[in-house]
Amino acid sequence: MKVLWELFIIFARIGGFTFGGGYAMLPMLQKEVVENKKWATSDELMDYFAIGQCTPGIIAVNTATFVGYKIKGVPGGIIATLGVVSPSVVIITIIAAFLQNFQDIVYVQYAFGGIRAAVVALILSAVLKLGKKSVIDIITGVIFVIVTLLSIFTDLSPAIFVVAAGLCGIIIGGCRKDSEKKVKKEKNGAPFDENSKGGEK
Repeated sequence: MKVLWELFIIFARIGGFTFGGGYAMLPMLQKEVVENKKWATSDELMDYFAIGQCTPGIIAVNTATFVGYKIKGVPGGIIATLGVVSPSVVIITIIAAFLQNFQDIVYVQYAFGGIRAAVVALILSAVLKLGKKSVIDIITGVIFVIVTLLSIFTDLSPAIFVVAAGLCGIIIGGCRKDSEKKVKKEKNGAPFDENSKGGEK
């Protein structure tokens, strides 16, 4: 019960202070889930974000569900999801009730201008931290550059990039594995293969 309560509180805090969409949630998830609670690794968090991008629904909610499920199964997934959406439901309901007056307040507009700038900085910080662990060789570097350019200069869905990159990873990983097997076989030499065949007879 204590862990479920912690899941709700932490994701409610993340949901309440996430401005700018699911990607702005990344630095807070990195801090709370990976660094403080050790509920997931940075690699796992990136996987959750990638899957959350490809699956239907809001990426922030999907990621919360994945983390909660990992910690406490189905109850954990439900509690984490409720936690991350609760602040938004309450805040949006209040704002909607006073929207006509709220949106015309000059200081509110100034505040959101500052928040948007901070969100960009937080996203950039998270990208730099996770990029060090994700872009680790020439292949991942090439994928990173290609996807970056395509996302800037085309209107393709991010889900297409994630799926395509995943397929590239499968193909490249399979080729590497075959290559490693071939090299290992060559190092063992022909006599090894002959003996193995003779033993099977």
